[in-house]
Amino acid sequence: MRIDTDTITNQNAMQVVQAGQSALLAGDCVIDFSGVLRCDTAALACVLAWLRLAHANGKTLQLVAVPKELQSLATLYGVQALTSGT
Repeated sequence: MRIDTDTITNQNAMQVVQAGQSALLAGDCVIDFSGVLRCDTAALACVLAWLRLAHANGKTLQLVAVPKELQSLATLYGVQALTSGT
């Protein structure tokens, strides 16, 4: 699933996470961030929600084109392994 917004913040995180969850449940385990230009910790929350859902369903989540901002946040919180091509 390609994320269809250029920004992920607390303003739209619920919609983004729901779109990702729908994609995962439909069998699409690849989340493509290539269109995301700006994000905050809400994006990390989305990734965590998707990882929980994928794990609960025996699937492996793959993240593509993870923005540098998200990688930096993951490093800051000590969860960088979650965003490095999971």
